[in-house]
Amino acid sequence: MIDDVATDPSTNSNNDKPRRARRTRMTGAERRQQLLDIGRTLFAQKGFEGTSVEEIAAKAGVSKPVVYEHFGGKEGLYAVVVDREMQRLLDMVTSSLTAGHPRELCEQAAFALLDYIEEYTDGFRILVRDSPIPQSTGGFASLISDIATQVEDILGHEFKSRGFDPKLAPLYAQALVGSVALTGQWWLEVRKPKKAEVAAHLVNLAWHGLDGLEPKPRLIGHRKN
Repeated sequence: MIDDVATDPSTNSNNDKPRRARRTRMTGAERRQQLLDIGRTLFAQKGFEGTSVEEIAAKAGVSKPVVYEHFGGKEGLYAVVVDREMQRLLDMVTSSLTAGHPRELCEQAAFALLDYIEEYTDGFRILVRDSPIPQSTGGFASLISDIATQVEDILGHEFKSRGFDPKLAPLYAQALVGSVALTGQWWLEVRKPKKAEVAAHLVNLAWHGLDGLEPKPRLIGHRKN
């Protein structure tokens, strides 16, 4: 499919009167990407319910049927936006884990999430909202679990070397990644302190918390179960 886009008038060299220039055209792939970009911005600003197909089409300079032709409706567009953002974040975290030392790996994971928040703010705003429709890749909680799985292997080796039960690594991985994600939501709004400082404090809490970990923690309150 090829779509028209608006053009500016040009000058006729014969009589100096303005005339319409030949329209440039978008390919189907270009139009699809344009709609995705516009949809991402609007969904981040207004949420799924607050965004309409009419507004998406108007921003793109096309009619509503064009949106339906590419995505089947608002739900289809939203699903593609969410799936792409989730994959982008997961890829950024996975590809960042290149160091050998466990502490540096924690730093890289923290930086990857903060980098995503800083560079793809609209995407993160969409991801942390409760999705109104089912996603093929699950929700944000599912994404956090996927990232925690990457960290789980790191903690498992560290636990084993220190004589701790490596079977508990998944629990600690979920706790660590979850704390970074929640801190990221807070930092998204305040943007203070600077990203590197936020990463340093997150790793400080995580690493020294693990450093002082008890092999068999006990409860000190009256409740035991």
